[in-house]
Amino acid sequence: MSLSSARRCSVGKQMTEMLKGTLEGIVLAILSGHPAYGYEITARLREMGFSDIAEGTVYALLIRVEQKSLVDVEKHPSEKGPPRKVYSLNVQGQEYLEEFWRTWRFLTGRLEQLHEGEK
Repeated sequence: MSLSSARRCSVGKQMTEMLKGTLEGIVLAILSGHPAYGYEITARLREMGFSDIAEGTVYALLIRVEQKSLVDVEKHPSEKGPPRKVYSLNVQGQEYLEEFWRTWRFLTGRLEQLHEGEK
């Protein structure tokens, strides 16, 4: 394995680990724009550059946010197969998302301070 491919592998693993802690907030932020079903959310994530996120990861996350009562779910008929579950952010989910952004701003601010201190 070349140094550059080893570095890409390391960055990919680090990205995956960091995303585990933030993906829930990212998905809720997507849903704050408009309701969506799982495949739409996955497609939007890929459009945003999160190409390594598996569809199964998104569906597992949607089950968790539904169990936490952060989203409302409606079933819509599908031309192919079973009805689609369409997720929309509810009041509790909006509050959770606002707390996510407050935490994000705090963390990124501290990380920037650390990064600036390295120069």
